[in-house]
Amino acid sequence: MWIYLPSTDRIIQIAGHMLRQSVMGSDLSYEDMMEDPVLSNLYTAQTITADTLRDRPCWVLELMAKTEDISYYKRKLWIDQSRMIVLREERFAKGGTLLKETDVLSVFTLENRWYPKEVLYRDVLNQNSKGTRFIIESLELNVDIPEWRFTKAALRRS
Repeated sequence: MWIYLPSTDRIIQIAGHMLRQSVMGSDLSYEDMMEDPVLSNLYTAQTITADTLRDRPCWVLELMAKTEDISYYKRKLWIDQSRMIVLREERFAKGGTLLKETDVLSVFTLENRWYPKEVLYRDVLNQNSKGTRFIIESLELNVDIPEWRFTKAALRRS
């Protein structure tokens, strides 16, 4: 992963131990942002119970890591039963310590599919954290993006 730092006008590579660092002071790490979106590649899942979250019936899934070399050994997901979207996630260390929480506070539909609109991420181990809030103001699907956008030089132009 490469990022551009406008304050120093430098493009740097984020790798190794740097992946676990906070993204610009947020509650997310670079590693969180780079995660494989197909969780079934990394975890085995089972439904452990039904619950209600913010007046929405949910299934609660427990995901256990398939390998030892993974950031979050266990994850719990609250899935809205009718909209099929994650409303809450808890991420745990191998020893069982809760590390991070994610809450989807509002959702919207686009082309008959539900998407998060407002998401609150919280690093539970950071006692001073009030969380990091992401708000999606607009979303376009199936947009053609030119190849040059995925070059290091394009980082500086943005």
